[in-house]
Amino acid sequence: MTDEYYMKKALEQAKLAYHLDDVPIGCVIVYNDEIIGRGFNRRNNMKNVLMHAEISAINEACIKMNDWRLEDCTLYVTVEPCPMCAGAIVQSRIKKVIYGTSNKKAGFCGSVMNIMQLDGLNHKVEVEKGLLEAECGELMKNFFAKRRI
Repeated sequence: MTDEYYMKKALEQAKLAYHLDDVPIGCVIVYNDEIIGRGFNRRNNMKNVLMHAEISAINEACIKMNDWRLEDCTLYVTVEPCPMCAGAIVQSRIKKVIYGTSNKKAGFCGSVMNIMQLDGLNHKVEVEKGLLEAECGELMKNFFAKRRI
């Protein structure tokens, strides 16, 4: 499987959020070419600030791995992680994050700040940005355009 394949799976998750009228962010976590965690944003739907795509996917992956350490995993997410999710990614020891579109106001993989590679933390995460950026960005753009009508 390719990185593009897994990002398309993350986009499928984002579309679930979109259809629930929640911010369309989706995430999958991969270990040894197998998806072990999935999540989509449900913050508005569940009225809970913690219900981000990455947090849900990390929770599922930890259950599947029977460990809080996700050391050899790659996380694919449609939008650059926020500070809460970036911190959870670092804490879970995920090896690599690949995201689609940047978040200029709340992205913590480099847009606002780079928590993933912050000196002084006990773990650094590899980051790649821009995979299927147009598709990921378009979904967000359409969602917010629909809300302004």
